[in-house]
Amino acid sequence: MSAALPTRGAKTRKWARGFRRRETLAAYAFLSPWMIGFLIFMLIPMIASFVLSLTDYDALRAPTAVGLANYRQLLEDPDVRKSLTNTLVYALMSVPSTMAVSLGLAALLARTGRRSAGIFRTLFYLPEITPKVAVGVLFLFLFNGQAGLVNELLGLFGVQGPQWSTDGAWVKPGLVLMHLWSVGSTVVIYLAALKSVPPELYEAAELDGASRWRRFRHITVPMISGALFFTLIVQTIAALQTFDEAYTAFYGNASSAGYSSDAALFYLIYLFQQGFQFLHMGYASAMAWLLFAIIMVITLIQVRLSKRFVYYEGR
Repeated sequence: MSAALPTRGAKTRKWARGFRRRETLAAYAFLSPWMIGFLIFMLIPMIASFVLSLTDYDALRAPTAVGLANYRQLLEDPDVRKSLTNTLVYALMSVPSTMAVSLGLAALLARTGRRSAGIFRTLFYLPEITPKVAVGVLFLFLFNGQAGLVNELLGLFGVQGPQWSTDGAWVKPGLVLMHLWSVGSTVVIYLAALKSVPPELYEAAELDGASRWRRFRHITVPMISGALFFTLIVQTIAALQTFDEAYTAFYGNASSAGYSSDAALFYLIYLFQQGFQFLHMGYASAMAWLLFAIIMVITLIQVRLSKRFVYYEGR
């Protein structure tokens, strides 16, 4: 009897190892579509892009190795500095305004009834599914300095609207206002975060005589800081990769050729021009890696700073 027990235990352990192996294989089988897609559409193109960034390649002839010449050219190209400056200024204007407007709309939705909140959530989210190209065309109609709807509305109050699409000082504010058209997904995230704040905290603070501002600052903001941090990173990356609306409005067709282009020359637009208009594929690849490095550094800084203002329950 005593000799049979180790044999039965060995069989159990063998069965358990086989079960874990089957579980592991099943997990890899479920993960394989994503892993194959990541390899084919992300990792291999990124490696190929880095190799091309070290070459002179125009898609018509075989690439010629040039070492770090493309990266040195980035430092000397004034259009790279101009497009980077435009992109960073746009991000500094777009990200805070998007977060503030989204938080304000989410706070209003949180106060409405359940049925009306569902209707408004749908209305706010509908612009998210609008194609970016259509938004760019809409920009030209709404912000036309001569006959645009925005200036017509300002005229009703005796205010002369600016030349949104031709005055370099107003191009980026106009694009930021147009971007606020599609804040639906951020509003939904903030609304979910606001709904998760325990009402007992507000009741206790109200009993202690805390004002609305102090309740917002010391309860709401810390409790939704995780959602704020997530949207900060996502919106920053999206702003640094702005392309569709600006390209459609200022570079996409002959009717936009007369508009100011310098203020709307964002980094991805200049990269697209270098790669697909001038066929400087090697140089465009180097530009892509520079943008990747900039986004990586900014994201790491944001993650580092998040330890100071993001509240994680249980820590």
